[in-house]
Amino acid sequence: MLNKAETLKTTYKSVRGQTMQIVKPLEIEDYVIQTAPFMSPPRWHIGHTSWFFEMLLKEYQPNYQVYSEDYLFYFNSYYDKFGMRIERARRGTKSRPTVRETVVYRNHIDELMLKFLDQLANHPKRNDILELIQLGLEHEMQHQELLVYDIKHLLCDIYQVPGNRPPLVEHQKVTGMTEIEGGLFWLGCKETSGFAFDNERPRHQIYLQDFAIDRAMVSSGEFLEFILAGGYQDPSWWYAEGWNIVNQEKWQAPLYWEFIDNTWYIRDFHGLHKVLGKANYPVSHVSFHEASAFAKWVGKRLPSEAEWEKAACFDQKENQLFPWGNTLPDSTKANLFEDNRWDVTPIGAFLSGASFYGCHQMIGDLWEWTTSDYVPYPGFKPYFNEYTDKWFVSQKVLRGGSYATPQNHIRTTYRNYFYPQERWVLAGFRCAKTL
Repeated sequence: MLNKAETLKTTYKSVRGQTMQIVKPLEIEDYVIQTAPFMSPPRWHIGHTSWFFEMLLKEYQPNYQVYSEDYLFYFNSYYDKFGMRIERARRGTKSRPTVRETVVYRNHIDELMLKFLDQLANHPKRNDILELIQLGLEHEMQHQELLVYDIKHLLCDIYQVPGNRPPLVEHQKVTGMTEIEGGLFWLGCKETSGFAFDNERPRHQIYLQDFAIDRAMVSSGEFLEFILAGGYQDPSWWYAEGWNIVNQEKWQAPLYWEFIDNTWYIRDFHGLHKVLGKANYPVSHVSFHEASAFAKWVGKRLPSEAEWEKAACFDQKENQLFPWGNTLPDSTKANLFEDNRWDVTPIGAFLSGASFYGCHQMIGDLWEWTTSDYVPYPGFKPYFNEYTDKWFVSQKVLRGGSYATPQNHIRTTYRNYFYPQERWVLAGFRCAKTL
């Protein structure tokens, strides 16, 4: 049986290789472009995920020599304790280090890390180091998903998706809401459930009122009705902040929707499609503000993260790791990155992945906005300072993962978080209401 270090070594090679597969179709010019302040050039991602492991080597490998002080400055993200860093919005203003130099740096760090893993048997802080390596790999999987967002914003249907796209999955019509009894509910991840980020713990008991939640995410067809009814022109559906952004940014529809010859289209990795042709697919690239406005328009609201989690994982006896049980995700249960679809699937797909309450596609396809503010759970203790803990203000929690989320990186307790105005995220939503 492989020990933990040997298992991590295999995982390390796999995760690091997957990042390079994502960027493989890019041309050299694509690596350095920053199309908006919220995105990062692909070159920065492949360098930053290597910088993360270099910081580990710098801390724990005796006599380690830093590769380049300039690289430490450019590839840092938001970790103040590691020194000065370039502003996020200016990552695309620098042409050096070059793409070639960044790849050389990445390969250098990989070589040192693999040797380091082989030498850990007698290290006095072996267990701590292995936990940090695991965190580094989870961190890289987060950046793989961000790479998909950024490449879509940069290239969209120009990007040549690697590999063959699988056929459409069978699906059934899913409508209506399911009613869920309230009461005491254990929210968060058990200490015995394997890796989880510190913001998913400690597990704690909360009280929920009886509520109902949509069995399916809101579709593009449903959202089109909101648009055609003047939803983006009526302030009565919007929070004040959302309404200000609608007017400042001139929003008329979700990101990647285009109005051509009096018809709404969606542009994605696979081309330009009429919205009516994808009416039964979950609406994506909507902000929290747009999701909230739609929910109010239909007389509902967004669920809290606790309501979402109960609908996703509770089977009236205990919480499960996933809607379908405790077995790991596969291509029969959820649309995740390994499926290579690079797109959402129709509503009602993955019948075997539905939750006990009959909610579909709660894992994969799209992250789902909740009403919950991103704040620490009671009794929160950070595993690693400046990772999840410095963002506990002004952001909203999303749950469930997307088609860009790796299978090994998701669970029902995972708490993603973004600012309420962000739309380049692969995010959708389902509605709820109090009973």
